[in-house]
Amino acid sequence: MSPLHDLAGVVHVHSTYSDGTGTVPEIAAAARSNGLDFVLLTDHDTLAARDEGEEGWHDGVLVLVGEEVSPHRENHYLAFGLERPIAHAGLSPQAIVDRVNEAGGFGFLSHPFSKGSERFRRGGQGMPWRDLECHGYTGLELWSFVTDTAERVNSIRQLLRFIAAPGRFIDHPPRRNLERWDDICSRRRCVALGGVDAHQVGIRIKGRVPLRLMAYRRSFRHLRTHLLADAPLRGDLEHDRRVVYAALRAGRAYLAVDSLAPAHGFRFWAETSERGTAEMGDEAGSGEWVFRVQAPRPARLVLIRDGEAVSRTAGAALEHWSDEPGVYRVEAYLDAHGRERTWILSNPIYVRA
Repeated sequence: MSPLHDLAGVVHVHSTYSDGTGTVPEIAAAARSNGLDFVLLTDHDTLAARDEGEEGWHDGVLVLVGEEVSPHRENHYLAFGLERPIAHAGLSPQAIVDRVNEAGGFGFLSHPFSKGSERFRRGGQGMPWRDLECHGYTGLELWSFVTDTAERVNSIRQLLRFIAAPGRFIDHPPRRNLERWDDICSRRRCVALGGVDAHQVGIRIKGRVPLRLMAYRRSFRHLRTHLLADAPLRGDLEHDRRVVYAALRAGRAYLAVDSLAPAHGFRFWAETSERGTAEMGDEAGSGEWVFRVQAPRPARLVLIRDGEAVSRTAGAALEHWSDEPGVYRVEAYLDAHGRERTWILSNPIYVRA
């Protein structure tokens, strides 16, 4: 089994270059205090952080600058690998994806399943992606820490609980998100990310944010995207950007709520004597495969094929033999704060007939 390097980071973060209240160094410091390796900054319709020389290493944290292409209230797109912002006025969802690809970039649908708040209609109308059947996008934000959680809030009391103690409030991604992602994966590769959508809501006064909600430092404790990279980061921006982007595009990634327990060291792969090893994100040929899961601590592990559980265990390892084609992925659960919660969601291995 080839060595892979587990990099933990946060995706979908906004700074003072758009509508966040933190500077890039402040965001990097919040990431460093949480032991993160990278931050993917995605300010609305701008690459100003990179143009101002703020992409790179900040005292042990790699900050890479993408863009959230942001039409009004729909079809937002997290785009990376661009040289200039994408002009999106009047573009359809497919045209946005095409324009990013033509510019040499790649991207992920941002909070694509957003439906707004049923309880607070005036404050939350939703910001969905309108055409999930368009083609050419690398993947999507499967679980949005802020959007998905805020949209399930049904009372002022719940809203205050979420703001005061998000780790006690969040438990699972919306089931509809998983079902729609499984459907997409049945037809094409689709990489899943966990997005924070961090803004640190507040007012910045004379270089400080004295009153703030959902501070970066606290938000970064919870939902993270882990990348299993082919090479370690070495402090060279060009090299390290290639390493991170290659893992993203390949789907060598899993989502984890690290506030429940550190997820570093999770691994999901498949083996066969004829074809060797398949990692998360790989398209594997038909045949008999043994699927293996390793977790850094005991949990309830579930192997999913085409949206249905095919194997379960309570422990730190799972092994399952199958010659059935399908899209295989893993869910891991832990008990915390009085109920079971989603801890880890893997990207799939695609066994095609």
